[in-house]
Amino acid sequence: MPAEARNLLLVDDDDPYRAVLARSLARRGFQVTAVATPAEALICCQKQHHDYVILDLNLAGQSGLNLIQPLLTLSPEARILILTGYASIPTVVSAMKLGAIHYLAKPADVADIIRALIKEGLDTAEVVHEQRLTVRHLEWEYIQRTWEEHGGNVTATAQALGMHRRTLQRKLAKRRPRDPRPPPPEGRPGP
Repeated sequence: MPAEARNLLLVDDDDPYRAVLARSLARRGFQVTAVATPAEALICCQKQHHDYVILDLNLAGQSGLNLIQPLLTLSPEARILILTGYASIPTVVSAMKLGAIHYLAKPADVADIIRALIKEGLDTAEVVHEQRLTVRHLEWEYIQRTWEEHGGNVTATAQALGMHRRTLQRKLAKRRPRDPRPPPPEGRPGP
């Protein structure tokens, strides 16, 4: 499937990353619409059909997984790729069950992103990464996953995690921990 003249919706709340990735994809023939929030993404899908969607897992504290079904309702043929700094098998499984076609960890090379969008089927072995996460990363991901499992209900999530509601709210308000990995090589957008 040629990439030329294909409409692509990029949903990522990281402004510099979104801008760099949008430019890179546009140079490779995609007609890119880049937005930062779930609301903007839904408005874009109501106005225009998208062949591809690249969706960040964490959108300012909201799970990108919650956006998969509404996007597929508006653009049923869209191929949705989840892009995040924290790949985990349970999250991959959740994304696939909801209708995503692939899942890549940031920083992902633009060629890998295009290959993932166009390639048929997911090789789950590609999802398992050798990178080790820090304790802060693991805590952040576990909290996000538990929060997602409780439908974004802070009180229920705090009870499930055995922590005070205010503590959980502070942790949810924080952005994901910085990536301890070295910066990506030239030509690759950062996380």
